[in-house]
Amino acid sequence: MGRAAALLAVVAALAAYDALHTRFWDASDWWDVAFIAIVLIPLSFAIVWILLPLRVARGLLPAGVALAVLTYALHVAHWHTAENLVKLCAVTLIGFWFLGYFETAAWVVLVALIIPWVDAYSVWRGPTKVIVTHHVHVFTALSYAFPIPGEHTAANLGVPDLLFFSLFLAASARFGLRPAWTWVALTASFGITIAVAVALRLAGLPALPLLSLAFLLTNADLLWARLRANRAERDAART
Repeated sequence: MGRAAALLAVVAALAAYDALHTRFWDASDWWDVAFIAIVLIPLSFAIVWILLPLRVARGLLPAGVALAVLTYALHVAHWHTAENLVKLCAVTLIGFWFLGYFETAAWVVLVALIIPWVDAYSVWRGPTKVIVTHHVHVFTALSYAFPIPGEHTAANLGVPDLLFFSLFLAASARFGLRPAWTWVALTASFGITIAVAVALRLAGLPALPLLSLAFLLTNADLLWARLRANRAERDAART
């Protein structure tokens, strides 16, 4: 009951901000970055934290797909505030479901080491660059928006960023790592990525490299202990 009330409160706060943000102050770029990093990103991903107990629930994929269909319907209806929030919930549930295919923490570590390179290539030379350059409306539909106060623009994170946020957070809970600190580190990584993009005057910057690094550094000692334990178990099974 407490989590349901918290979820409603967070959703209501984000919806109210989204509806009224153009009437807020129009500050400098760095004030906007600070507001997004300190307020909007943590508040948005508080939803993922609140939904975290659902990582062991059944029917995550059908529920996620149903919310994705609802997201599309809301997009067609131009109900962008609801679309934005439902999209985050849909990807979160799918990320939780995806974790079910990871048998050990080693698999998560492997993914965390690989996806930054894939994401960097996609942003600089691959599909993401093509979409952002020539099909902005597609990127907008496939991303989560952080509306900038006093403006009609927004900072955006792509669906893969949302997916791996939920996967890493759920993995930290499933494998007995540091869920709370992982959440803090993951949210901070997004804020830092946006700040670097603004500082370098870039139209976009891959978010998964810092997200993966945040997960690995926050849990490095525990992950190493689990990897050694898994290796010891395999060696014992062979003898």
